[in-house]
Amino acid sequence: MATEDEGDLSARYQNTLDALSSLITKRGRFASNNQSHRFRLLFHYLKVLELEDAVSQMKIIHVAGTKGKGSTCTFSESILRCYGLRTGLFTSPHLIDVRERFRLNGIEISQEKFVDYFWCCFHKLKEKTSNEVPMPTYFCFLALLAFKIFAAEQVDVVILEVGLGGRFDATNVIQKPVVCGISSLGYDHMEILGYTLAEIAAEKAGIFKSGVPAFTVPQPDEAMHVLNEKASKLEVNLQVVEPLDSSQRLGLQGEHQYLNAGLAVALCSTFLKEIGIDDKNGLNQTNGLPAKFISGLSNAYLMGRAMVVPDLELPEEIVYYLDGAHSPESMEACAIWFSKQIKQNQERNQKRSEQILLFNCMSVRDPSLLLPRLRSKCIEQGVDFKRAIFVPNVSVYNQVGSSSEVATRVESMSWQFGLQRLWESLARGKAKSNSRSDSKGNGEDKSFVFSSLPLAVDWLRDNARQSKQVRFQVLVTGSLHLVGDLLRLIKK
Repeated sequence: MATEDEGDLSARYQNTLDALSSLITKRGRFASNNQSHRFRLLFHYLKVLELEDAVSQMKIIHVAGTKGKGSTCTFSESILRCYGLRTGLFTSPHLIDVRERFRLNGIEISQEKFVDYFWCCFHKLKEKTSNEVPMPTYFCFLALLAFKIFAAEQVDVVILEVGLGGRFDATNVIQKPVVCGISSLGYDHMEILGYTLAEIAAEKAGIFKSGVPAFTVPQPDEAMHVLNEKASKLEVNLQVVEPLDSSQRLGLQGEHQYLNAGLAVALCSTFLKEIGIDDKNGLNQTNGLPAKFISGLSNAYLMGRAMVVPDLELPEEIVYYLDGAHSPESMEACAIWFSKQIKQNQERNQKRSEQILLFNCMSVRDPSLLLPRLRSKCIEQGVDFKRAIFVPNVSVYNQVGSSSEVATRVESMSWQFGLQRLWESLARGKAKSNSRSDSKGNGEDKSFVFSSLPLAVDWLRDNARQSKQVRFQVLVTGSLHLVGDLLRLIKK
């Protein structure tokens, strides 16, 4: 049973989440016309919170990008922790609990500390609000809260993942990071960042600071040209790093992670040199990395990326493959990872298996750029889905505010039926192709729409109980929110 103190903390924490939810605004994410105004307000908020000096003295690694920036930050944090540095990591989004965004020495902040720091910031800002200076929006507040936490906890290094874009992102209120990184660029959030790679690259390059070294990975020519141009204007030494050697064991799975790991190694090497640590002891002969780098890379962990989780009720019959991919390029990387996992499992397990897709994407995404890439890359790798399941966008289990409030929301199912129609059109196209090549069409491709994720999981379990000779391998992708919902549901 929970003690009285535990019960009190639980209630205080729920009240805190409710207050945080009040900062979520419908206009916040899409009102690109007032981005510059809201960004300028951040400097006022820092002053109100008396954080200007503390932030200016922080030793920061700042990372932007379309995909891989969270993984790059995670690798970096893990490496630097191996050097005995007290680390502060701020990432987004969270999967289950908002505290995941704030890690101290690799561990998410406790409920007690989160509550205390939250109200300290919330009350100070609330006292100074006016028509001209409203309360910060949701993500802006979280970024400010991160600065408060890391200042109070006196961390040695802060690793900041940009939330969206770069130039007007709340994390970009910092003036002098130690080093900056740009992970792989692609098409995402185009309604805000622009519809060309050049426009998107310009926004990401907004984190460059005069004279601060920066690193990026190989980029498309259009994007690389802009990055170089922006770096040159600010006298930034921008270097391109190659993927890490694939012989190195990584804590995060997937071939694409070697690119992110290579970027993390460059960022950490530069950071350590800047603070006076030049580790040349015990270099690995294969990849030239110090032992502490190897340890950090191999022990990195990031929930929701390339995770394999057996079902709690039917661990032998259902296995979930979780990846929060939500851009065209990350869909392909997810497909390659999933296909590789399936092939490895088939070699080890004699039980017949069926691959099932459990999919959801936010309505700001274009599913016609996601589902075809996912399906074709899987088929190219020799893996085909027998069934596909689509569920609503509502994140009932994602802990931000009151779950009872979220549960009462009703969302039209038209989006899910649209996803289903797109999937079925892809299946028909494949069947026609097979017919033309004198091959038999699968005939077993089936797709379903469920009004909630719990109903979809119940259906999977019912079918698994009836087909005990078959193992269901369920790829859950398209949205980090969906991945978080499922983790919360199956671990109940």
